[in-house]
Amino acid sequence: MVRDRKKRIFAHPEKVHEIGHKGTFFEVPGYHLCEPSPQRTPVLYQAGASEAGRSFAARHAECVFVAAPTKGILKNYIADLRWRATAAGRDAQKLLTFNLATLIVDETDAKAQAKFEEYQRYTSYDGALVFMSGWTGIDFGQYAPTEPVKKVETNAVISIVDHLTGGDRSWSVQQLASWGGIGGLGPVFVGSAATVADILEDWVKETDVDGFNLAYAVTPETFEDVVTYLVPELQRRGIYPTCYPPGKTLREKLFGDGPYVPSSHPAARYRDIEKVKREQRHEPAAFADAREAKPVW
Repeated sequence: MVRDRKKRIFAHPEKVHEIGHKGTFFEVPGYHLCEPSPQRTPVLYQAGASEAGRSFAARHAECVFVAAPTKGILKNYIADLRWRATAAGRDAQKLLTFNLATLIVDETDAKAQAKFEEYQRYTSYDGALVFMSGWTGIDFGQYAPTEPVKKVETNAVISIVDHLTGGDRSWSVQQLASWGGIGGLGPVFVGSAATVADILEDWVKETDVDGFNLAYAVTPETFEDVVTYLVPELQRRGIYPTCYPPGKTLREKLFGDGPYVPSSHPAARYRDIEKVKREQRHEPAAFADAREAKPVW
């Protein structure tokens, strides 16, 4: 973008190109509806812990959302993801992982536990199983509460089934309903600010996770409690920022580098989208340069 107010030029038309993506599964014709952000390519988040999801994340993601219920599962997942990223020629430490978690926090452990127990009184066994059945593609209503959760091939979220049946603990249908009733698919941490901060630090130390994607039991109260009680404790420990540097893009805040995807990332080649299109068309460069010199309206 030029943004020259004196000359009244917002952009050079000849430099505005169509997206023109024609892939195997979809096409994106025409132009984007807004101007690029200062970091150009948005920070690339990915969610998916299946075999295919891990391979895709290792090659393309900058940040990954995962919902591992236990430390053992999360540790193995992150170790595998970093190994895949290294094998793909990337800096594995620049691939950030965020595990889903629900935090029930209050002034004291006793108050937090009472709050958690109150929330539990409003959960529904059938409702929780419907929720979990929808995510996994398994009809848990056909099983008795005491039956163990078994692996079933489905077309739903494969990683959830894998976590429930191949992790470091076994689950009964009753335990699954109780777990899914509050917070969904991730762990639930209950306690005072100091207690929950200790738990979070322990998970980071033992699993190598980079952060947490917060779910809620009640909105907005769950998030308000985190801000009121937990954030000051984390800041006191020096593990949560007190401010962000002005003028920085999200990518700069997360990785401390420049605003653009690094040259080693597969997305970097798309900075010159017309070159990519030429390669896809197998056109001679001279012919393509002449054709692209004309303004695109």
